[in-house]
Amino acid sequence: MKIARIFALVLLSGLLVGCANPFQSSANSPTAPPAETVQPKASATNTPTATVPSATHTPLAQLFITLPVLASALAPTLTPTAAAPTPYAPTVTPTAAPTLEPDAWKSLPVIPTVSDTDRAIYARGQKAGNNPAAFSKVGDCESHTQWFLTDFDHNPPLYTLGPYTNLQAVINYFQGSYGRTSLASSPGFTAASVLTPLWADPKLCNRNETPLSCEYRLQRPSFALIMLGTNDVPHIDQFEPNMRTIIEFTIDQGIVPILATKADDLEGDNSINATIAELAHEYDIPLWNFWRAVQDLPNGGLQSDSAHLTFGTNHFDSAASMQEAWPVRNLTALQVLDAVWSGVTEKPYP
Repeated sequence: MKIARIFALVLLSGLLVGCANPFQSSANSPTAPPAETVQPKASATNTPTATVPSATHTPLAQLFITLPVLASALAPTLTPTAAAPTPYAPTVTPTAAPTLEPDAWKSLPVIPTVSDTDRAIYARGQKAGNNPAAFSKVGDCESHTQWFLTDFDHNPPLYTLGPYTNLQAVINYFQGSYGRTSLASSPGFTAASVLTPLWADPKLCNRNETPLSCEYRLQRPSFALIMLGTNDVPHIDQFEPNMRTIIEFTIDQGIVPILATKADDLEGDNSINATIAELAHEYDIPLWNFWRAVQDLPNGGLQSDSAHLTFGTNHFDSAASMQEAWPVRNLTALQVLDAVWSGVTEKPYP
């Protein structure tokens, strides 16, 4: 029975968390820069943790990688001897704003406006020493893949801006964050995964440190693009509480959380996107309504599996490219970073 269960998980992982694009040829495959080597610093004093046991939120892609992983999954369960992480105690409380009307999130703009709450978060982070020219990616394979923003760290550039030449300033400002491999982003990640020490990189992260706290400690970003939900469908009831922990921990670090809706509707009722939008509304933080940005694309910007985005190169002056979801994702991500940075600083780029 256990072998059969593992085999079923492996098969399901191919559908939910695989990032390889079957329609992408080697001729147009983007080249990833070498992974950045990061030296760990002092241990974080607070580590957020998921509200559910990590075993129920194991990223399925982890079971698909190597035979040793499968072997360990079949091995008897052992009681860990490491000390349990210190529970995260949030100091943030959401506002008492009225809830959104059903489906109101669908009409929210793709690019958010900035609130006084966001400015206060950013200001607190600057006093704490966060890097104003750094952002982090928090998410699953669609945020981890080399074709999400990586081209904007390449020299010579692998993109053309076309009518969006104004975005060159934000590209220049955040150099180093676009192609960087985030420690809080990995194939198969759920909202629980980024809060679970088991999935932290043991070479770079401290003992009992979560991927999220490790990423924030090493990168010291001022902004975080939080892109989760696709892999949370099997445990949808835990998505909201875990997202609250992610949001509150991010705010406590003086990092402006930018929540993104997803293009897919694997849950069948768009309830995850509705939750993401409601949380952004409740905490008064930016919402990147990516779902709306791809609605006019063929098949809503999704491949035939209704989960993964269609691929196109980052040539924003190409009508053919802009009919695919990936260049739209990258373009709107740049626009969001530009809008949020400009909104919280209220000054031009240096």
